[in-house]
Amino acid sequence: MKKKIDLANKRVIVSRTDSIGDVMLTLPLCHWIKSQYPDATVIFLGKSYTMPILQSYEMIDECVDWSAFNEFPLAQRTAKFRELNADVIIHVFPTKEIASLAKNAKIPFRIGTSHRSFHLLTCNVRLNFSRKNSQFHEAQLNHELLKPLGLLELPSMEMLHKTLDTFKPAKTELPENLQQFVTHHQRCLILHPKSQGSAVEWPIQNYLELCDGLVKNNIAVIFTGTASEGELFSHQVETKFKDHPYVFNSAGLLSLSQLMELIAHVDGLVACSTGPLHIAGFLGKKAVGLFSGKKPIHPGRWMPLGNDVHILEGKCPSKKASPKEDIESIAVDRVLETALRNLEG
Repeated sequence: MKKKIDLANKRVIVSRTDSIGDVMLTLPLCHWIKSQYPDATVIFLGKSYTMPILQSYEMIDECVDWSAFNEFPLAQRTAKFRELNADVIIHVFPTKEIASLAKNAKIPFRIGTSHRSFHLLTCNVRLNFSRKNSQFHEAQLNHELLKPLGLLELPSMEMLHKTLDTFKPAKTELPENLQQFVTHHQRCLILHPKSQGSAVEWPIQNYLELCDGLVKNNIAVIFTGTASEGELFSHQVETKFKDHPYVFNSAGLLSLSQLMELIAHVDGLVACSTGPLHIAGFLGKKAVGLFSGKKPIHPGRWMPLGNDVHILEGKCPSKKASPKEDIESIAVDRVLETALRNLEG
């Protein structure tokens, strides 16, 4: 379709039902829609656990929990989808069931990539572009799907950084003991060791050594993670730093809203390519991201947005090295030096 789709006074669904980091790299797409069509209604379709992220972004008008659709009998899902009264849907994360629902609900314009075979039957506006071998960042590539709406060229990274100001999480109370810990210490840094399997990870032993170096420099450390992630590292943290006045293990204690509140109150964060790293970038924190340089998971594609994000890549000399071996080649001293320099800057 060559004719521009006009979104004036229209309702548009942005569909991205995967992880926190992926969702956050889709938020600038909503910013473009609202900047070009202020009277359009942007509806973000996401999973329940990403709702606190979506509700924090002022360029989204309505948040719809895709997880809730599974509670309806199959026969009712199309009717419920039709109730969204959408004029356009943009399939940023291709899902066969959502694509079929959008077609059955007779949404007039259904935009998706031509690289999904089921889109041939369900989307009437298809874009032909490749993500895997592209030199563009994921947040830039998402904008390819906006070309039928009038986008002429992909935004620069500088332009994307300017879309973060409308990310404003609501104030949330932290657990009292954690709030006291943050208030008591002049400088605090979060270490988030795990990624729920979404990224290659730096070894937990390295995080323990990094923590040791930080507390020796009078920097308080807060370990974060889900309850299941905490089962993988809490014993080691609590064994090595038992009753240490500069170390707090919050794994399993925080909701996503509380994690965002915590990140907003500390000085910075160290993590691999995972959701909390993206949150820190959006909030303007001094974030240190640990990445493998191997494609397609390299930072050029997946680094967080944010003007104070510092990326460290693996430098494994062997071209045959796995991404895991590559990220493990990042030395603890290198991360410590970067974190200390950032905090002093």
